[in-house]
Amino acid sequence: MSKKAFITGISGMDGYNLSVYLLSLGYEVHGIIRRHSVSSTQDVRIANLNVTTYYGDLLDQSSLERLLNDVQPDEIYNLAAMSHVRISFEIPQFTCLTNSIGVLNILEAYRKVVPKAKFYQASSSEMFGSSVDADGYQRESTPMHPVSPYGVSKLFGYHVVNVYRQSYGLFCCSGILFNHSGPMRGEAFVEAKIVKAAVRIKLDLDKQLELGNIFAYRDFGHSKDYVKAMHLILQQDKPDNYVVATGITKSINDVANYVFEKLDLSTVFHLVIDPKHKRPQELDYLKGDSCKIRALGWTPEYTFESMLDEMIAYQMKIYGGKTFKPEYY
Repeated sequence: MSKKAFITGISGMDGYNLSVYLLSLGYEVHGIIRRHSVSSTQDVRIANLNVTTYYGDLLDQSSLERLLNDVQPDEIYNLAAMSHVRISFEIPQFTCLTNSIGVLNILEAYRKVVPKAKFYQASSSEMFGSSVDADGYQRESTPMHPVSPYGVSKLFGYHVVNVYRQSYGLFCCSGILFNHSGPMRGEAFVEAKIVKAAVRIKLDLDKQLELGNIFAYRDFGHSKDYVKAMHLILQQDKPDNYVVATGITKSINDVANYVFEKLDLSTVFHLVIDPKHKRPQELDYLKGDSCKIRALGWTPEYTFESMLDEMIAYQMKIYGGKTFKPEYY
C-alpha cells in the first residue's frame, strides 16, 4: 500500500515541487488550499498533478482535524505560511496568527487525530536574524534573533514543534530552510522579480527593474533540492531539526548581474534603486551550514547559476522568447 502525504500550502512553489517528488516515489498526495475569489489562482501550479485537494486553513482547526481524520496520512508537511518578509511588516498580526497559531493548530490536530504520523514543519533561516557564528555560518546551534514579524512568527512555530516532540513523544521535525527558488517562485520574491523583469526588458516589454537593498546577502538553493531534504528528514529513525542550505552566499546585486549578463543586458541602464522596496529593518547576511543533513546523504544538485538559468528559460517560454537556452539543457 502506498504512503499518504498531507501537505498544507500545497499550491505554493514548495508544495508543487514536493508533490511532484512524492508522486514520483509512489505516494498518494493530499493537500489543502485556501479559497480565492478568483478560482483559477487557487491551484494554478498543481492543476495538472494527480493530487487530491480540499479547502482548509491553518486558522480553522476544525477543518484540519476533519481532513486528517478522513485522509489518515503517514506524513504531514506543514508548508503553509504568510511567507513574504517585507509584507510581514505591513500585516504583522495576520503573519503571526498564520505562522504561529496556525502551526499550533495543526500540531494539535495531528496530536489528537493521527499521532502515529510523521510531521514536518517548514522553518526559516529568517529565524536567525542578525545572529551569525564566528566562522560566518548559521547552523542548528546558532542563537536565533529574528528581525522581522515573519522571523519572529516562524520562531514560535519552530519552538512549539520542539515542545510537542518533547512533551508528547511525537515524530515532529523542523527543516530550517535557507532561501530557495525556481521557476515556480512567486513574482513578489526578489529573485523571481529580477528574472521576470530582465526577460521582459530583453523582449522590449519593459524598460527598468526597481529594487531596494541590493547588498543583502542570501544563501540561494533550488526548491527541487530542498523538498527532497524535507522528505529525507521524515525518513529518519528519530525526529530532529536540520538546516538545509548550500553554504554559498550571493548578494541581490549578484543575482541581478548574473541574470542581466546572461541576457546581454546591463544593470547600469535598467536597474533603479527605490527605497520603497526596502524593509524597515534589513537582514544583511545569511549563510547556512548544512553538514548535519548532508551526513544523511543529502546533496543539492543545482548551483546558483543553474537555478537562475532554469528560471530565465521558464520566463522566456512564457513570453515567447527563443533567444535563451541554458547550457545544461
